[in-house]
Amino acid sequence: MPLPVARACVTIALAGLALLASRLGSAHESEGGEEAEGPVYEIGGAGEWSVRGSGVPNYGPTIGMEVTPIEDWLEIEGGLAALATSGHTEYSLDLVFKKPFTLSETTEFMFGLGPSFSKTLTGPDRGIARGLEVAGDFMFWPRRNFGWFIEPTWTIVPRTHGQSLGLSIGLTMRTF
Repeated sequence: MPLPVARACVTIALAGLALLASRLGSAHESEGGEEAEGPVYEIGGAGEWSVRGSGVPNYGPTIGMEVTPIEDWLEIEGGLAALATSGHTEYSLDLVFKKPFTLSETTEFMFGLGPSFSKTLTGPDRGIARGLEVAGDFMFWPRRNFGWFIEPTWTIVPRTHGQSLGLSIGLTMRTF
């Protein structure tokens, strides 16, 4: 992995950890005196595989934040990933609008879609690509404010007719 990519990966991971740590102690209350749920933070690893063409897989760290503007109806997640492999380096950003479904007290599933933006720094497809991402997001909460997630995605880039499958997995933290 080239040195600038390694630095970017470390910076993203450290920024995510700092963000999580800064939110650990913060709490706020709703009008009824109960604790209101704050944002959900995610940090983990991601992989991406090209569906068309002979692209090689990309791997790297990912961070994200999810907010719930309309309880049980809408969650909005923003995510950032730094993906790299031999001869290819890419930063991607997505904003996914999700519909949550509660499967049990400790498990939820969300289905969503939204815009995806990526900047390829090295390799044959250098430049900025805009696309559409479709995501399924499983969150498991063994503890009230700490858990893990697995999120498969499918992304299409109309300009290049490119398609890719992705998978992110990592830890989640909910603030109150």
